[in-house]
This record gives sequence, C-alpha cells and structure tokens, in this order.
Amino acid sequence: MFRSLSGVNYRIWFSGALVSNIGTWMQRTAQDWIVLTQLTNHNAAAVGVVMALQFGPQLLLMPWSGLIADRFDRRKLLILTQSLMGALALGLGIITVFGVVELWQVYLFALGLGVVSAIDAPARQTFVGELVTNDNMSNAVALNSASFNGARLIGPAVAGVLTAAVGAGWVFMINAVTFAFTVLAMFLLRKSLLRPQARASRERGQLMAGFRYVKSRPDIIVVLVVVFLVGTFGFNFAIFTSTMTTVTFGLGASEFGFLSSIMAIGSVAGALMAARRAEARLRLVLIGAAAFGVFCAVAAFMPSYNLFAASLVFVGFSSLTLMTTANAYVQTTTEPAMRGRVMALYMAIFAGGTPLGAPLVGWVADQFGPRWAVGVAAASGILAAIAILIWMFKYRDMRVRLRLRGNQRARVRYAGDGLPATAAVSVIEADADEADTDEAILREDVETATREIAVVEATTPR
Repeated sequence: MFRSLSGVNYRIWFSGALVSNIGTWMQRTAQDWIVLTQLTNHNAAAVGVVMALQFGPQLLLMPWSGLIADRFDRRKLLILTQSLMGALALGLGIITVFGVVELWQVYLFALGLGVVSAIDAPARQTFVGELVTNDNMSNAVALNSASFNGARLIGPAVAGVLTAAVGAGWVFMINAVTFAFTVLAMFLLRKSLLRPQARASRERGQLMAGFRYVKSRPDIIVVLVVVFLVGTFGFNFAIFTSTMTTVTFGLGASEFGFLSSIMAIGSVAGALMAARRAEARLRLVLIGAAAFGVFCAVAAFMPSYNLFAASLVFVGFSSLTLMTTANAYVQTTTEPAMRGRVMALYMAIFAGGTPLGAPLVGWVADQFGPRWAVGVAAASGILAAIAILIWMFKYRDMRVRLRLRGNQRARVRYAGDGLPATAAVSVIEADADEADTDEAILREDVETATREIAVVEATTPR
C-alpha cells in the first residue's frame, strides 16, 4: 500500500505536501465561513462565486498551463507557484486580521489564487512521475490523494476551532507559513535521483497536439466526461456542508468544520484502497460514480445532523475512489511527453467546471433548500455512471445476456480497460440440459499479458 514511500524523494515530497495541504484546507474552511457568515447574510451563491473565481482560471489557462508543465523544469516551476500562493494567503490574512476585509477583496484574492493554481496544478500532478518508477505511479497518485484528504481530516476541524477562537485572519496567516514546507521540500529533493520525463518540443502546434492526442483516446474522453459531471455538479462540498450546517440544522463554525473532517475519513479510506491496487481500471470508475450518486441521495434525506455526518463518510469514500482511479488511469496510460497537457485538460475540466456548477448549486440551495443541492450531486454521479456504461457498450463491446430457461444466468461481456475495441472474448456455453457440465471460458491474450480481459458471470438458482 505504501510502496512509493520507499523512495527518499517521494518521502520528502509527501511530507512537505501534507503540511501544505493541511494549511490549504484550513484556509478553504475559514474563507467559506467568513463569506457565508461575516461578509454576507448566509448567501450560498456568494460562496459559489468565490469557488468559481478560484477554479475558473484553470479552465481558461488550461492549454498554456499544460504546455508549461510539459516544457519547463517542474521542480523550479513548483517552487515559484507555491511561493506565490503563500504570498496570496499572507495578504488575505493581513487584511482580515486588521478587520478591513470586504467581499470584493476575497473575490480578488480567490481569482489570484486561481490563476497561480492553474499553472501549479498540472505541474504538481505530473511531477510525481519524476519521483517514482512507472510501476509505482498509480500507488503514488493514490497516496497523494490520501495526503490531500488526510489533511482534509485535520485542516477543517482545526480551522473551525481557530476561526471561533482567534478569527479567520490568523488561519490565513498559518496557511501562508505551510507553503514554506513545500518549497523547502523542493530544495531538499535529491536531484540525482529524479527521473526526468520527456519534454514537449518547441515546434509550432504543440498546444493543439494535446487536444489531438485526447481526441484519439476515447477511453480518456469518457473519463473526462465523468470528471466534468461529478466535478461540476457533485464536488461542491463547501456549499453542501455550510448550508446544511447553518440553514438546515442551525449550527455553527465548529460543526461546519467537523463535517468536512468526517467526510475526509471516507476520503482517506477510499484513497488508501486505491493505493492497494496495482493498476487503475475503468470499471472501478463506474462503480465509484454510481456509489457517489447513491450515497449523496441518501445524505440528502438524513433527518439529523449526526446522521447526515455519518452519511458523508460514504460520500467521501465513493468520491475519492472515483477521482483517484480516474486520475491514476489518465496519468498511467498517457505518453510522458503529453502528460502535462492531458492532465491540464483533466484539471481544467475537474476544477474549471466549478464556475458553472458552484453558482448553480448555490442558487438551488438558496431557492429550494440545501437538500435539493445535495440531490444535484446525486444526479451527477448517476449520470456519470450511465456515461461509462454507454462507452463500454460502444467501444468495449460490452454485452449483457440473460437466459431464462434451465438456470437463470446473467453474463457481462466486456473487452477490458485500455484494450482495443476489436478485442475478443471466446465463450463456450454448456448445454442447459447437462446440469453437471461446467461452463468453459476461453480468454484470449490481447496485446499484453499484463492486461486481462474481464468476464464476469453470476449464476443464481431459479
């Protein structure tokens, strides 16, 4: 599960990122809280605008940010972006501590953070390829998610307590300090152990080359569709938890912070389960999307704060199973020289959908109540699962067949993850009159022995 930590460079990177992630979650929680309770009168749409400004630049700057990550030294690039994000956190902290912060200023700092994050995200996502071997790539991506969500377990709870005790401004100041840990980690990395990746050429047309590559990969396209649906309409947790806490249950800052932390329990568990798997597979993306939709629907109907909090454990588990697997699949199946541009597109669709989804979900919460906003998240998961099923039928020759005579039999025929659409599975069915005859399944080895063709068969007595 923790095999990537055997490398000294990854251990250094992991430690610095964990501290920085805790600070990031502290700032997110405090920022959403002051917008909701101090700068507005519980206006969920204003929280949505902050989220839109913070994540929107990833959509607009995506073609250039991905090319930058593919062309320049990612270590030096991350030192620059992490330093700038620390400076922004410090600035917001100063004006908040001195009591002069206004809503438009929070909007401005959110936009600045969004611009820097747009450059930082693809470089940070793909830098893991320089820290671990290809065999450990999927494990490292999952551990990164575990780090991010482990911080989410600690950060919001600490932010809730500190916001109530000393104010949000000091939370922003602490976050500014945590960015220094990531910068220090980048300087401590052993350059001789880094694994330089192929760089994008300086020829003309490299911006469009990334789009052409994705267009040629229908499996990546369906993952991006899933990420768009769930990232845009489902991952608006700040709106869900803040409005459910204050509007539905009438509680305060500490309870709001606790909800984010309790969700992180499931998120960390989902990320660690993903770390156990040697390879990311699309069938798990399907299961994660469907489970996310179901658990969000359950959460929307919870009658009490405690039951709602308990349901968020399962929401967190399914959401991280879905997103960690999707992220690892895209990274491990993309050519190294294209990885920055593809991951920039991935992050742009994931985070860039927020300017569309967050204000809409905030409006739904204001007009119809927070429970309906959680219902929007449930619908996004179900639609994402349907999208994958349609892709499996069209591109991976998935077939579902039922036999209603003799024994009831259900067979799912699926060509498997990452295999060409022409991949075949040979199946010889036993005669229904011969009850004791076992069914023989022949599996053809397609392209590589490391990718199995999945055949799932369930047999139930009549």
